[in-house]
Amino acid sequence: MPTNDGRPQGRDDGPAPGADPAGPGAPRQSGRARVHTELRARITSLRLPPGSPLSENELAAALDVSRTPVREALILLAEEGLVEVFPKLGSFVSRISVPAVLESQFVREAIEVAALRVAVERADDAALAALRDNLARQRAACADDDAQAFWELDEEFHRTLMEASGHRTLWRTVTTAKAHLDRARRLSLPLPQRLRDLTGEHTAVVDALADRDAPRAEETLRAHLQGVFDDIQTIRARSPELFESDTGPVTPVRRRVHPRDRR
Repeated sequence: MPTNDGRPQGRDDGPAPGADPAGPGAPRQSGRARVHTELRARITSLRLPPGSPLSENELAAALDVSRTPVREALILLAEEGLVEVFPKLGSFVSRISVPAVLESQFVREAIEVAALRVAVERADDAALAALRDNLARQRAACADDDAQAFWELDEEFHRTLMEASGHRTLWRTVTTAKAHLDRARRLSLPLPQRLRDLTGEHTAVVDALADRDAPRAEETLRAHLQGVFDDIQTIRARSPELFESDTGPVTPVRRRVHPRDRR
């Protein structure tokens, strides 16, 4: 995999992902795990859009690994529903499944709301200051209309909110559960006024948390997280080709596109 300045790195069993969701100090991943992490990140960030063909040879060359960790990673991604395998055609990034998005949302909401109840009691001044600082940076991203910066701040916000409850490791569980949801969320960010609406919703959650108002905090967070239900209808109407068909699987067409060209 090339370095930031374009120079090739030495061949390895897998790439070093741009950001390790486990955080600094995490155990070194195996080749398969690192390839899985990288491909999963590319799928959930839409760098590999729904319907994209996945060639083991091309991916191995792009990631500077052998085909074995790529093949094993694709198997894991297929088990997660992020990759589909079609006989005689090969592997493709799965189209977005609305039922899978709703299931991801159910898990995320259950965990985050439960953690927020605890955070109302436990959040200290430092946690509230970190959340307020994050909100200020969200407003700056909105002013710049910077969807990528906002996405990163949104993830940081929810992680910080969960850490305020004292349950730091639960964010890994949420991250694993919301892969399907993340693709829909990514598509929603360009919607008119969506960044500003989300920032306002985040602010309302923090205000309720600071007031130690558990019922208002819970109601506000639920409403915020459930906003994806409205967004997904708008997104699907605009880009139906990115979604799984209600009438059955859509047989893809393989086009020879090198993974480096999809970044």
